[in-house]
Amino acid sequence: MAKIHELATVLADQIAAGEVVERPASVVKELVENAIDANSTQIDIYVKEAGIKEVTVIDNGEGIAAEDVPLAFFRHATSKIKDRQDLFQVNTLGFRGEALPSIASVADVCLETALQTETQGTFYHVRGGEVTAHKPAAMRQGTKITVTDLFYNTPARLKYLSSLQTELAAISDIVNRLALSHGEIAFALYNNGKRILQTAGNGKLIQTVSAIYGIQNARQMVAFSGEDLDFKVQGYVSLPKLTRASRNYISLLINGRYIKNKQLLKAVLQGYGSKLMVGRYPIGVIDIHLDPLLVDVNVHPTKQEVRISKEEQLANLIEQTIYARLAKENLIPSALENLGSKPKTKREPKAEQLDFTLAENSDSYEVKPKPKRSTAEITQVLMGSSLAQTQETTPKPAKAQDVALTKPVIIEDKRQLDSDELKAWDEKYRAKVQVKPINTAELEVEHADDQSSQTPVKEKFPGLTYIGQLHGTYLLAQAADGLYLVDQHAAQERCKYEYYREAIGEVSKAQQELLVPIILSYPTTDTLKISENRAKLAELGIELEEFGQNTFIVRRHPTWFIKGQEEDTIREMIEWFLEDHKLTVAKFREKTAIMMSCKRSIKANHHLDDFQAKALLEQLAKCNNPFNCPHGRPTLVHFRNSELERMFKRIQDPHQGKQTEL
Repeated sequence: MAKIHELATVLADQIAAGEVVERPASVVKELVENAIDANSTQIDIYVKEAGIKEVTVIDNGEGIAAEDVPLAFFRHATSKIKDRQDLFQVNTLGFRGEALPSIASVADVCLETALQTETQGTFYHVRGGEVTAHKPAAMRQGTKITVTDLFYNTPARLKYLSSLQTELAAISDIVNRLALSHGEIAFALYNNGKRILQTAGNGKLIQTVSAIYGIQNARQMVAFSGEDLDFKVQGYVSLPKLTRASRNYISLLINGRYIKNKQLLKAVLQGYGSKLMVGRYPIGVIDIHLDPLLVDVNVHPTKQEVRISKEEQLANLIEQTIYARLAKENLIPSALENLGSKPKTKREPKAEQLDFTLAENSDSYEVKPKPKRSTAEITQVLMGSSLAQTQETTPKPAKAQDVALTKPVIIEDKRQLDSDELKAWDEKYRAKVQVKPINTAELEVEHADDQSSQTPVKEKFPGLTYIGQLHGTYLLAQAADGLYLVDQHAAQERCKYEYYREAIGEVSKAQQELLVPIILSYPTTDTLKISENRAKLAELGIELEEFGQNTFIVRRHPTWFIKGQEEDTIREMIEWFLEDHKLTVAKFREKTAIMMSCKRSIKANHHLDDFQAKALLEQLAKCNNPFNCPHGRPTLVHFRNSELERMFKRIQDPHQGKQTEL
């Protein structure tokens, strides 16, 4: 009797669903990606109970032809690739033909779709892989897919879903990444009828960033761009003062596809150099464009893991571009902000305090501060008078024609659309108004695109005048704009780091012979790794000779080693190689410089005389990055003059009324 047999189609689809459909967020991802591939400009996602009960995705894309609807639910049926050549230059998010059949095998799926050229749409119902309905339906152009009873026939998968909040967070994260990848599409996400996300879909990445991460965070992000012969990178990254405890706030996008890549993520962090605190990560959107031939997306069913040709070249481009952009910023933090309290600054008008005035002969809105209005003026606005009339002291009487047009027109029958009242209304406003939604976020952050060109260039590092020392730990200095408090250990650590970084980078053949050689012994596994990296160690002047089994001998060392710490320095360097097999020479030198600068810098409770303190401030001002120590801690903080004056009540907040900061 034969033991090998072909699996049933439904069972095969359920096996495939184990990789493609892991949770409700997977359903949302696959359906929204299909909507994007259909050239949609608006995509609405509705979920109930975090997608476990229901997921509905509605788009205004091209739709599916009636004869193609049944094929869409067959495995490996797709319209996005045709031959082997297409597989290596994929320009769409989906191409495997697994999403719909996999979802339909573990859920109840209803599809409604129509083409613009068709007189009617198509309704298709599949439950557990079995077709239960296929009939014509009234449907506008586009596609609507509703998924209910997810995992109803795979109880093990349903049992191990997380809480509703966790599942909803996963859905929100997926939609956020897709919205960042496609700023030209208007996305809307609703859970149980409550809107969670709304993007404008106008192609402005900074506006999408503000919709997802908030206006205040978007204001603390800077734009960057760079390119070479093979790659173009652009996007936004947060200033070092805006960080998170997780890497999840960094989005890597390749040709409109959100991906996960450790080397590129590491390049983003290296672009900050030592400006980040240990264990803190920035917010960033890294948009990468490259020839599809340079990336292989056919690695995993979820398509989030890809293989990139010339990946190291791309990583270097990202690192250098971000580093060059952040080098232009003055990164001295405010002392009060570092304490977690926001200094009182000039308040900005709230969104509801802005007046959106439609300028004559213009399709754009002019934003002006909302003036205080009298009761008579407010009444005129409600009656339909123009804004110019409301700003006059004595309001002019409204024209009879204008008053007539402001009366409500109630439509009870379709034939009333051709009435004289509606024609008069259209005639009056057609020439003046092009109706479009007002997005407050755009008004708040549109300056971020050209922030560097509009704001005056500030002095990178102030000229500090030394005042004195506090508790043997902090140096007090002043400048024209206020008081500065310098952490003497962090400051000297930065100075020594840049010195050692340059000294180690200029490693020469100069060696110091040891009177008594150093003997190093390691376990077999470590010995093999060390032997593999002996050439790299030799480039830095650390020459290891085999000296019996699992033992090395060191007869000389670089002249820049500190006397008495030769063996400790060599051992620490070797340990770094054991931890990171791909450790480059540049990274090796950087780690060495950090280690040496930290150990050799003055500590707290160490008193300096005036000459030493002034020399330290002068050295700090000459550093390439005087703002942070190699571990990311600030070297100095700033008390502005206005903050000092408020502390001593030399200036006080006005009492004209309370306002709420945005």
